[in-house]
Amino acid sequence: MSEHTALVVGGTSGIGLATARRLRERGATVHVAGRGAERLAGLAATDPEIVGHRADGGDRDAITAVVEKIGTIDWLVVALSGGEGAGPLADLDLGALRRAFDAKFWGQLTTVQAALPNLAPTGSITLVSAITARTGMPGTAGLAAVNGAVEALVRPLAAELAPIRVNGVSPGIVDTPWWSGLPDDARRDYFANAAGVLPTRRIATADDVAEVVVLAAVNPNMTGTVIEADGGARLVTLA
Repeated sequence: MSEHTALVVGGTSGIGLATARRLRERGATVHVAGRGAERLAGLAATDPEIVGHRADGGDRDAITAVVEKIGTIDWLVVALSGGEGAGPLADLDLGALRRAFDAKFWGQLTTVQAALPNLAPTGSITLVSAITARTGMPGTAGLAAVNGAVEALVRPLAAELAPIRVNGVSPGIVDTPWWSGLPDDARRDYFANAAGVLPTRRIATADDVAEVVVLAAVNPNMTGTVIEADGGARLVTLA
């Protein structure tokens, strides 16, 4: 029987899925929650040792049902995201930005609140934000607001919920399905240009970031910290 149990909400693709796989490699019993039946079916085929649950992170009742089914959770990772909220402020669709807050900020906060009664006293909560909260990139004010709100939860919750640990991870440009809204050629060109500017000279993979998420989740001496795993994006100007 596994010593630890993990729940990754938003764990059927991208950083969340890579994190779930890494936690499973550590020997944890890993559960993931996601909205899409197709992705959950794919996960069951590729990763049968990971337990999938269909639930929206913003649905308090659905997440409560999942955590009650699991029982005690040692490591909660909330990797919810959304594809809206980008663009120049003058043209920004505020309805889209509200939906972005619902999907990411309110989804993460709802998930944490629903899971809290089932978290082990020695457990952890790890939130995933994005480096837009820490840069001044034009056209990202909406994204910066969403991710800044997520990061603002970390320090007060680390103090309030102690000894449960609370951390965040702030990724930069990562090759995940988040970019699927761009045509393939446009995405390749953007990645190539960004890689030429980033100090690491490369675009991160989901697994690169997942390694950092796992560190934040499992390290017993880390709390109240947001780790920048951005390839140095905060140090340069990206178009």
